[in-house]
Amino acid sequence: MAESLLIVENVSKYFGGLLAIDKVSFQVSTGRITALIGPNGAGKTTLFSIISGFLPVDDGRVVYDGADIMTEPPHQRARRGIARTFQIVQPFAGLTVRENIAIGSHLWQRSRAAALEAANQVALSVGLSAQLEAPAATLTVAGSKRLELARALAIAPRLLLLDEVLAGLNPSEIRDMVPVVRELTARGMTILMTEHVMQAVTALAEHVLVLAEGRIIARGTTQEVAADPLVVEAYLGRGAAKRITAGSMHA
Repeated sequence: MAESLLIVENVSKYFGGLLAIDKVSFQVSTGRITALIGPNGAGKTTLFSIISGFLPVDDGRVVYDGADIMTEPPHQRARRGIARTFQIVQPFAGLTVRENIAIGSHLWQRSRAAALEAANQVALSVGLSAQLEAPAATLTVAGSKRLELARALAIAPRLLLLDEVLAGLNPSEIRDMVPVVRELTARGMTILMTEHVMQAVTALAEHVLVLAEGRIIARGTTQEVAADPLVVEAYLGRGAAKRITAGSMHA
């Protein structure tokens, strides 16, 4: 079994009197893609915010590459190699695509010229080379999603948290993005992704965690979780579960 780059242990989070995350534990294997799926409001984005340092926990801990990182702010976790995307894409609209990406590159590159050159390479990896000089505000939904991914990649992460990076894309755009994400692990990156597009989860993830009402209710391969009655009832529904267990890419 692959070594775990990320370990989440008994993490709980309250918002006022609401228990949003309830003693969640899981591990993410180095160099692999793990999917965290579940209905809206299950707590997936909250977990991402905890792992990346944007939210404190009320109990439990997060261990990254053997180190307890619970007291570290987001910028320190970024320096360790943790990057994330956000569901709501908010680039700097008045800057070009290249300049948006270069902001992340400045984490490691001291000069503007070096940061811009690094941005060029990141843009190439996500298919944005032709739009480098375009204002970010002019991008399509698909282009904006690629830019969001590029901004996270610009910090050269070892662990990438993808928060519904395929949301809002049409089937053709999703098919185009799947190999882009898969190539990242070929380069040694570890990915934890949340996603409602089950065709992408089936195509990409080696391990799937299912979160519902703040708790992990199932874990395993896509076929294994799709066969779990709790997952069918809480999230997938019978139609989607049947297509996944049958090996369909059209869920």
